[in-house]
Amino acid sequence: MATINLTQDNFTDTINNNDIVVVDFWADWCGPCKSFAPVYEKVSQEHKNVVFAKVDTQAQQELAGSFNIRSIPTLMVFREKTIIFQQAGALPESSLTELITSATNLDMKQVKADIEKKNQEKNKS
Repeated sequence: MATINLTQDNFTDTINNNDIVVVDFWADWCGPCKSFAPVYEKVSQEHKNVVFAKVDTQAQQELAGSFNIRSIPTLMVFREKTIIFQQAGALPESSLTELITSATNLDMKQVKADIEKKNQEKNKS
């Protein structure tokens, strides 16, 4: 699957209607973003079961701001509507591939239980 461009209009639907979505927050003027783009595209072609998406932070400032994007490129991985990974900086191809494999193999029942436990602890304090 080719990478898709996310906007304020299609972001929520994309996250809600796909099991795993990898999002690259980038900008046209960003050198590291341009260097990372071919790696991102190549890995996207190797993982047909994962949605690879890009958010142009210049054109989608409100969307980028809603995720507190302060540095680009920034990668986020959503699994079952939950952010399971977020990191500023480009990844080498091997690391991006490992990230996708880890996201695919993650036990989401345990992740959601851990999140619920943290939320309960936060509400107690």
